[in-house]
Order: sequence, then structure tokens, then C-alpha cells
Amino acid sequence: MIRISSVRYRGTKETLAESQNKEGELKLFNPRSISTTSTLCISQSETMTAGPFVRNLTFQSHDLGKEVTIMLAWSPNVEGLYEDVFPIVWKVSKFGKSGPYRATATYTAQLAFSRAQVESGKVISAATSVNINNSEKTTLTEANDVYHFSPPQAGTSGILQAQNHTGSVQEIAVGFVNRGDFMPTPVLYFSDVGDGSRVTAKFTPVLRAYITSDYEETSILRGQVDTPAIWSQDLTGLGQNTTWNLSRDASTGRYTLTHA
Repeated sequence: MIRISSVRYRGTKETLAESQNKEGELKLFNPRSISTTSTLCISQSETMTAGPFVRNLTFQSHDLGKEVTIMLAWSPNVEGLYEDVFPIVWKVSKFGKSGPYRATATYTAQLAFSRAQVESGKVISAATSVNINNSEKTTLTEANDVYHFSPPQAGTSGILQAQNHTGSVQEIAVGFVNRGDFMPTPVLYFSDVGDGSRVTAKFTPVLRAYITSDYEETSILRGQVDTPAIWSQDLTGLGQNTTWNLSRDASTGRYTLTHA
């Protein structure tokens, strides 16, 4: 689960309360309220020490009984969410009423920062990005309308950092890069990251599945999903390849995803 806890810092307008820095938590600041040194903070799983792991997920159904749509999004259970940080819809897949259906999704634990471009409530692309590993840092700069992340350098142990030195407020996303992709798949979107502020983060890839047709892929979730999740998994605890059966209880109308 992605968790955010407030931290104490000195800013120009507001101060947040300090809380414990627990494993798997994300420290969040409001970049609009700081002068030069606030932090947003992400960490990768310990399995990253052996290189990026891959999780291939397969979701399947047979004679489901009703046409439904599954939405996959990362699990944020955080205080202050939907103010400056927002989860992003990953996958949206339809499953038919009768016959076999299947959808697949691949996650690679290679994280990346990107300068996000947003249109109509969706992250449509990344203007530029950089792959980054645990305990590394990078800086976003601008020259002649060209934005660039510096090559990652050794940073603070256990966290990732990106500093905004563009001279203006920026939109930054954290995502992951699958093999063969040029740009990262966005996971979390951070709005209004002030010039001179640092984004610092810890990330645990907990994924949730919802039965809903109200969202599109790469949509920014501005509020809580209005239906409960039917499935939640920390991908670090799964094997490389897993298959999940989608079924529906005709008497209750409830859906479940169970390991095949």
C-alpha cells in the first residue's frame, strides 16, 4: 500500500506535523508552500538490489454472466491525497457476458521520474523522463524550452529524489518502465511542484482492481474510487507470472478475483 505521512519543514506559508518515517511510506509536502527545501520522498522494494523484477499478471473469465469492466490502479491510502498527489489509472479491460475473456498487464520495478503533460484529466505523455534507482537523485532543468533530467547520481540511502530547477512550477510523475518502452507508465501524479523544491519518495507496488466503467486509462484520480476494490495485491510478494480468475456470484452480484 502506498502511504503518505506529513513531515515537518520550514516554508513560507504553512507547516505540516511530523510523523514517523515507517517502511513503505511516502513523505509528502506541499511544494507551493515552501521556499527552497521541501521533499516528496519514493523507495523501491529490497528486491531491487538484485535488479528490476517483473510481474506478468493475467486476468481471465469464462461465462461470467454479465459484461463488466475492470479498472486497475495503484493503492494509495494516505492523508492529504487528492490535493497535490493523485494516483493514475493503469489498465481498463472489458470482460464479456459469455465465453472466455483475458487481459494481461506487466509491471517492471524500474522506476522513473517524468515531466508530465496533462490534457482533459489524463496524463497523455511525458515531455522527458529519466530512469532512477533506489538511493539516486536527479535534477530537472530547462533551457530554450527544452526540459532535461540530469543523469542520476548517488543520493540519500533508501530514497529517490528529483529536484526542480527549471525556474517555474512543474508537473512531475513517478512511473515504471517496462522492457522496450521509451517512456514510463505513470503511477502517481504530483501537481504544482515549485521551483527549487525536491521530490523525494518511497513506493510499494500495491495494486487494486475495481469493477467500474467510469474511468479511462491514464486518467488522474481526483477523488476516491466510488466502488470498493475486489482485489488487492502487493506485487513484491507475487511470482513473476500469475493468473487470476474473475467470477461473479449470481445470487449476490458480487465479483471476486482468485488465484488460478
